[in-house]
Amino acid sequence: MSKKVAVIIGAGPAGLTAAYELIDKTDIKPIIFEATDSSGGISKTVNYKGNRIDIGGHRFFSKSDRIMQWWQNILPLQGEPAKDDTDLGLKVPLAEQSIKRRVGSQNLEYFNPPDPEKTDEVMLNRSRLSRIFFIRKFFDYPVSLNYNTLSNLGIKRTFKIGLSYIKSSLNQIKPEKSLEDFFINRFGEELYHTFFKDYTEKVWGVSCGEIKSDWGAQRVKSLSIKKTIFHAISKNFFRNSSISQKKVETSLISQFMYPKLGPGQMWDEVAKIITENGGKIHYRSQVIGIKNKDQYIKSVQYEEKSTGVVKSIKGDYFFSTMPVKDLINSFNGDVPVEVQKVANGLMYRDFITVGLLLKKLKIKNKTKIKTLNDLIPDNWIYIQERDVKLGRLQIFNNWSPYMVKDDNNVWIGLEYFCNEGDEFWNMDDHKLTDFAVNELASIDVINKEDVIDSVIIRMSKTYPAYFGTYDRFSIIRKFTDQFENLFLVGRNGMHRYNNMDHSMLTAMTAVENICEGIISKDNLWMINAEEDYHEE
Repeated sequence: MSKKVAVIIGAGPAGLTAAYELIDKTDIKPIIFEATDSSGGISKTVNYKGNRIDIGGHRFFSKSDRIMQWWQNILPLQGEPAKDDTDLGLKVPLAEQSIKRRVGSQNLEYFNPPDPEKTDEVMLNRSRLSRIFFIRKFFDYPVSLNYNTLSNLGIKRTFKIGLSYIKSSLNQIKPEKSLEDFFINRFGEELYHTFFKDYTEKVWGVSCGEIKSDWGAQRVKSLSIKKTIFHAISKNFFRNSSISQKKVETSLISQFMYPKLGPGQMWDEVAKIITENGGKIHYRSQVIGIKNKDQYIKSVQYEEKSTGVVKSIKGDYFFSTMPVKDLINSFNGDVPVEVQKVANGLMYRDFITVGLLLKKLKIKNKTKIKTLNDLIPDNWIYIQERDVKLGRLQIFNNWSPYMVKDDNNVWIGLEYFCNEGDEFWNMDDHKLTDFAVNELASIDVINKEDVIDSVIIRMSKTYPAYFGTYDRFSIIRKFTDQFENLFLVGRNGMHRYNNMDHSMLTAMTAVENICEGIISKDNLWMINAEEDYHEE
């Protein structure tokens, strides 16, 4: 009797997690179809001449113990004991694989992984610092009420922010119909206009008044000025050395795990485990058709990009991490007109990273934190300046020193938000590089003559948008949920701005539903929506 088959669309974190969990917990064979030539989705790491780019900046941190342990089972934290594979309920084949990779079996004592200089298969414990660059000055992120902030803002602006916050705190909270309402209710109108409005509109390309408040509910959640102040005070008296930091807001965490060679290293390792244990991954294979009968998906069609040949594969279960718009347009059967209309009205924000290799930064380190070559210590910087298009600046040296081929150089990523096909997206690479270099020089972060090399990376559909027809997404959900063997998981798969850990949890929960015979998809949609999944 042949094994049952699960067809998984997409080899990003959600798709790879689903495949790993299927191998671990079932006899179902996962077959993944990935449209690109690599694993990891937007969590992949691009290697450019030995310098590695993290697309977006991915902290390996979660409130979920299960996720934290899962990550460390793949790449143990440097200086920590490797866990016995049986602690995580792994089957013998994966346990044997672990012995080959980490010498971490139940027959051997716990050990400290060797110096990361001698092995790549570890995660590093990294300090987190991200700041806001505004009016050519650095502000804490989130904004703290300290001397630096007050000095940078000035008495007049600080007074206006304080009065505005008091006003919003005393007034009855107005209904949150938009992201603008969400921010003003929590921080006051003046602080919203100073630190939230312009950057958020850079990211999304539309007014905050057009974005649904759901985005704030998922990304900012319960963060408030009161919690920020409490954190600022308490951290001076109580040092939280635990990597879990369970009682710390996600926006306030001070440390996180990070694979030595970038986030893509994690997903390359997971992909390797999957294929070594009987799973299949077809790269450059794009799903273009989905056939259903009644309440079941029967097969998918996919095109091999290298040959142009279209093939079909049957399956028992189907996991989709592809953009919802593309999923609906792939159905060969009848799709209700309203479902098609809502799907085609879903919108996305696309993303360009300009990697710059530099001799040095012009901007100097004025913090008490000591770094190599006295480099500023930030992992990333939010560029709040209104006179540039640049949204965020990554400093890859500070994520992991092993991301940079020569540590005498500075390796940075300039992040731009745009729409696929617009003028900025279609700009010639040389012009785009010049544009980015000129912007960074104009705000005194670099000198142009210090640029050694550059690379452009474009990523489409990076951020599912909470405008367009998003307010009618329930129509799509009702349609897709009717198929008992179809599971929408991950960020684009659910058109939900999930972090990596929440995307993984949707995949894990879908596999659990298969194991337990649960037909309802409600528990998938609850993840990162209901309070049980929110940060403390």
